[in-house]
Amino acid sequence: MQHQIEFGPAFAWLKVQLAPNEVLQAEAGAMVRQTPGLEMDTRLNAGRSAGFFAKVKAFFAAMARKFLGGETVFVNDFHGPQGGEVVLAPSLSGHIMHQLLDGNRTLFIQASAYLASTGTVDTKLRFGGLKSMLGGEGLVLQECSGQGDVWINSYGGITEVPINGTFVVDTGHIVAFDGDLTFKVRAAGSGGGGFSLKSFLFSGEGLVCEFTGQGRVWIQSRNLGALVGWITPYLKG
Repeated sequence: MQHQIEFGPAFAWLKVQLAPNEVLQAEAGAMVRQTPGLEMDTRLNAGRSAGFFAKVKAFFAAMARKFLGGETVFVNDFHGPQGGEVVLAPSLSGHIMHQLLDGNRTLFIQASAYLASTGTVDTKLRFGGLKSMLGGEGLVLQECSGQGDVWINSYGGITEVPINGTFVVDTGHIVAFDGDLTFKVRAAGSGGGGFSLKSFLFSGEGLVCEFTGQGRVWIQSRNLGALVGWITPYLKG
């Protein structure tokens, strides 16, 4: 399998050259073009070996997120006996980042930032909690583990932040983070001194994610929720 990221960092797309019978899993709706003869199978994004109850849980978590303006419940698998090329593009303008999983690490991705994966990488939707959903900046995560390639897209540019201790970031700017980190979602301004209603309502900030431990967090330079908030008054007019 070979890949190439073009037109980044502002308007990146991903070109993947598949070997015979190699499989590329991609976010539904991301395909720009493909080689004739490649087959595409659509399935629920609940993990390849998920049982019935795991699929039901993943379905309701994803449907809740979709209802609040999130991503699709399904993924597409591209494959073919002769191989071929698939080109994928995210919905939003931004960059694409490549990560290689070696079977010994877990990577959590903001579900809207997942683009594609190959190899034995298994992806499962994880629910970030009711508070994050109601905040409009939901933290529905794609848990990726196994061996293979993972591609992640952002809204804007991506920067890597090494963590050794505590790190706080707006949930709308999270792209991905290492599975060794622990995290909790809370209202902005509620750390240390407790919850502040005034800060939550009038600061212009919503929910933040507080990471603890040692690892890496990837954040994006723009926030989709902020863009929606800026555009909405013009649509009402």
